[in-house]
Amino acid sequence: MKRVAWLTDIHLEFLESHEINVFINSLNESKADIFLVGGDTGVASNCDIFLQRLSKELRRPVYFVLGNHDFYHGSIREVRTRAEQISKFVPTLSWLPLERIVKITETTCLLGHGSWADGRLGNGSASQEMLNDYYLIKELTGLSHQQRFIELAKLGDQAADYFSDFLPQACQQFEAIIVLTHVPPFRESCFHQGRISDDGFLPHFACKATGDVFRRAMGAHPECKLTVFSWLERPGPIVFIAP
Repeated sequence: MKRVAWLTDIHLEFLESHEINVFINSLNESKADIFLVGGDTGVASNCDIFLQRLSKELRRPVYFVLGNHDFYHGSIREVRTRAEQISKFVPTLSWLPLERIVKITETTCLLGHGSWADGRLGNGSASQEMLNDYYLIKELTGLSHQQRFIELAKLGDQAADYFSDFLPQACQQFEAIIVLTHVPPFRESCFHQGRISDDGFLPHFACKATGDVFRRAMGAHPECKLTVFSWLERPGPIVFIAP
């Protein structure tokens, strides 16, 4: 068995250095064997720095995906490039889209992708809500309403394609699959202000495409157990045991 700590939406850019030390000490006290970081670690200028610091001070494997805030004041392409670079040069730090299927125990594996809200749930493209994403992420700024939803669908489909490639393979090899993502794949798991998001915000907060992939894969493999970890409104380390 492995002791796994999951943390997400930690937004370390809002903490002083000594506060980050306190946080890391609390993670060490968990005595976890591995750590899963579910996105929104920082912003474009520092999320890679924070991830490297976590890896260095925890001295245990850290697997991560990226969240939308990790791209703020930057571009998706550039931040993903840096995520790939640090994964190649920091031995204990791994960006999950590069790792594909990670064996945790003889019966449990891990795979992950940050995903993206694909604009398809709730009111879909009829939603008029505007997020900071559409002002602070290079690829999403200056788009018309129609262009924005086309881009959201493309980003969501990238994640769905990833899971389509690797989740069925994982089901053939392992009894239990842990998926780390940032964006909730189902309406029921998409919470906003303490309740399931309303139809206006759902298109911007959840990814229907990945949820559809999960349903199909598990329908084809009812003998497998799939556990999905996505973003939380109230972040904090959660420790669980991987059998």
